[in-house]
Amino acid sequence: MRYPTNTQKNILKGRFETVNINAEAVAGTLESSDAQVTVRPSDRGLFVHIESSVMNQYGRQIKATVIETLKGLGVRFGNVEVVDKGALDCTIKARVECAVMRSNDASESGV
Repeated sequence: MRYPTNTQKNILKGRFETVNINAEAVAGTLESSDAQVTVRPSDRGLFVHIESSVMNQYGRQIKATVIETLKGLGVRFGNVEVVDKGALDCTIKARVECAVMRSNDASESGV
C-alpha cells in the first residue's frame, strides 16, 4: 500500500498553495460533448493550447475556464493541451482538475 504525499493530500482536500505538474497525464475523451486534457511538466511558465470544434464561438471562455481552474489549483508551471469537442465549462474544469491530480499520482481511491 502506498501512502499519499502531502501534496496529494492537499489536492484532495482542496488546499492548494502551489501544485506542480510532475508527470504527463491525460483526462477525458475525444467523444462529442467532452474534452481531452493533457498536462506536461514545464519549468518555463504556464502554456495553454486549445483546439476546439467551437473555437470561434467559445474559445475565450474555454481558455478562461482552463486558466481559472489552474490558478485555483495553484499550478504556475506546465504545458496544458485541451482538445474540446463541445464540452460544458463544468466538464472542462473537471478534466483539468483530474489531469493535474493524475500528474501528481493523487486519486480519491488512493487516499
